[in-house]
Amino acid sequence: MIVIDPIFRIIDIVLQMYVWVVIAAAILSWLVAFNVVNTRNQVVYQIGNALYRLTEPALRPIRRILPNLGGIDISPVVLLLLIYFLQMVLRNIYIALVT
Repeated sequence: MIVIDPIFRIIDIVLQMYVWVVIAAAILSWLVAFNVVNTRNQVVYQIGNALYRLTEPALRPIRRILPNLGGIDISPVVLLLLIYFLQMVLRNIYIALVT
């Protein structure tokens, strides 16, 4: 249990951090779409590019599976639900290993 506990905690922390990255990417995409922020600004462009590179590998397969809903992209919501499901599964595995 000396090694298992830190491994599960680190995985949980990484998943929780990725949740925040997905949320930040979704909010930034809305701000760009509604012309609140401009991607010609170098800082906004760099942040958007980093968020895109972090989230797109996980969102692309989900977008391929989901039907086209016009201008609505629900792939971040599906990804967040999958991450929460994975966290619950990992917690149940941890509890089963500890007890």
